[in-house]
Amino acid sequence: MSTFQAVAVTRLYRMIADQIAGRIRAGDFPRGRRLPSERELAEQLQVSRASIREALIALEIEGYVEVRVGTGVFAATQEGPANAVASRSAANWVPGHDDIGPFDLLEARLMIEPECAGMAAQHATSAQLTAIQAAHEGMSLTDSPGRHDREFHGAIAAACGNAALASTVAHLWNLSQTSSVYRRMQDYFVDTKVWATAHAEHQRILTAILARDPIRARHAMHAHLLGILARLREDFNEHRGEP
Repeated sequence: MSTFQAVAVTRLYRMIADQIAGRIRAGDFPRGRRLPSERELAEQLQVSRASIREALIALEIEGYVEVRVGTGVFAATQEGPANAVASRSAANWVPGHDDIGPFDLLEARLMIEPECAGMAAQHATSAQLTAIQAAHEGMSLTDSPGRHDREFHGAIAAACGNAALASTVAHLWNLSQTSSVYRRMQDYFVDTKVWATAHAEHQRILTAILARDPIRARHAMHAHLLGILARLREDFNEHRGEP
């Protein structure tokens, strides 16, 4: 009796990266030369610029392109790993935690975390409120704001009163931290100014939760996550962040 074969699901940004890498290997994008802009690539491939950005980050990690912030993306002057992309065709690529793109992860958080904030405003105990406030205050006193950022969001999820939602939020954060594409994108678009903006957004969330205002807490978290999405959607060609 024949058996079914596993069906591999290739992420869109991975398919885009495969196409661009193939063009680089074929010499259509000469080494050391600038690739078309994100807008041009998005128009040619009929996809979003966010998906193009994820693909370009993946290609940089694999050695196919060099990202020069404020200038653009260039085909790498040194030849990248010849089989890195070829071996991950749609036929044999098995998706793992590292294969989920930053924008998919943030969109998932956008569906869940605002509701967690609203529920936390209603159900948090005094001890849980203290934990949320401590995570927020710690973010302004440390050189590792990312750890306190996670603690802040995790404390809110833990205070929502629903263990399944809290576990889901923790899982999404784990996926984010194991995604090399997500981490690399943060390297480019998250600096001290961005952390200061996030801290101010956290303050609005905290204030609403402490006031036991679920509507305001939900809206504040929604606005915060939309802000993260907007910051990560900056164009490499236009971004002028800190070195």
